[in-house]
Amino acid sequence: MAPVVVLAVIALVLLTVAANSVRIIRPYQRGLVERLGRYKATVEPGLRMIIPFIDRLQVVDMREMVVDVPPQEVITSDNVVVSVDAVVYYEATDPQRLVYNVANFQVAVTKLAQTNLRNVIGDMELDDALTSREVINTRLRQILDDATDKWGTRVVRVEIQRIDPPPDVVASMHNQMKAERTRRAVVTEAEGARQAAITRADGEREAAILAAEGQKRAAILEAQGRAEAVERLADAERYRLLAVAEGQAGMTRQTFRAIHDGDPTPDLVAIKSLEALAAIADGRATKIFLPNELAGLFGTVGALAELLRNAGREVPDAGRPTAPAQVGPVGGTPPPEEGPG
Repeated sequence: MAPVVVLAVIALVLLTVAANSVRIIRPYQRGLVERLGRYKATVEPGLRMIIPFIDRLQVVDMREMVVDVPPQEVITSDNVVVSVDAVVYYEATDPQRLVYNVANFQVAVTKLAQTNLRNVIGDMELDDALTSREVINTRLRQILDDATDKWGTRVVRVEIQRIDPPPDVVASMHNQMKAERTRRAVVTEAEGARQAAITRADGEREAAILAAEGQKRAAILEAQGRAEAVERLADAERYRLLAVAEGQAGMTRQTFRAIHDGDPTPDLVAIKSLEALAAIADGRATKIFLPNELAGLFGTVGALAELLRNAGREVPDAGRPTAPAQVGPVGGTPPPEEGPG
C-alpha cells in the first residue's frame, strides 16, 4: 500500500511541475523570463517552457493603452482658474524597461501629464487655451513622449477632453459672444444696406446712361433723317430747276430760231417792243425801268405813225420813184447823235 501512495505522490508532483513549466504567450504579449531573481531573456508569443520554482515568467501587454488624467485646476496667464482633464494614449516599446525602470507607469504618466498641463496652459490666456486645443495636445505629446522614452513606452497622442472656466467667466463669455454676434449682425445688415444702395445707385446710373445714350442716338438719327430729307428736297428742287431751265432754254432757242427763220422786219420788232412795253406798264409796280434805247424806240414809233399817215393821203405814181421820207421822232425832235460808244 505504501509503494502505491508514494507513486501517486510522485506522479502528482511531476504533473504539478509540468503544469507550472508550460506557459502560453499571446500575440499581443511579450514574456520576461527571470531566473533566480535575475533577468534572463525576453520571449516572443507562443508555447514556452520554464523551470518551475527557478524561473519566473512575467507577461507584458504590448497593445496601446489609455490613461485618464483626472480634472485639475489650472491658472491661465490672465489669472483665470479653469478645470482641465485629458486622456493619454501610449504603447510599450521595450517590455524590459517598462517593467524594471518604473514601478507604476500609469500613476507616473498621470502625474507627469498633470504637471505639464499646468505648465502649458499656464503660459496661455483663456481665449487661446479654449481655441488652441490642437496646439496643447501636440506640446503635451512631445513632452510626455520625451519623458517616458526611458520607461520603454511611446506616447501616441494626448487629447484634452474639457476646459471648464468658472461660472461667472462663462456668463461673461456668453454675454461677450452675444454682443459680438449682435455687432456682426448689425455690421452685416449695414453692409447689406450699403451694397444694396451701391447696387441701386449703379442701376440708376446705368439706366440714366442708357437713357441719355438712347436720346443721343435718337437725336442723331433724327438729325440724319432731316439732313437726308433736306438733301433729297434740295436734289429734287435742283432737278426741277434744271428741268425748268432746260425747258426755258429750249423754248428760247426755238423762239430765237423761229424768229431767225421768219426774218422779222424792223416794223415788226417795233410793234413787239410796244406790246412788251404796254405789258410792263399794265402791272402794279409804281416804277418802270426803261431801256437806254428809248429814244430810238420812240423814233421808230414816230416814223411808223408818219408812214401810216402818208399812206392814207396820197398814192405815189407808178412809174416815178418816190424819195424816201425823212423819218424822225414824234414832235419834230431830231434823234440824238450816236456817241462813240
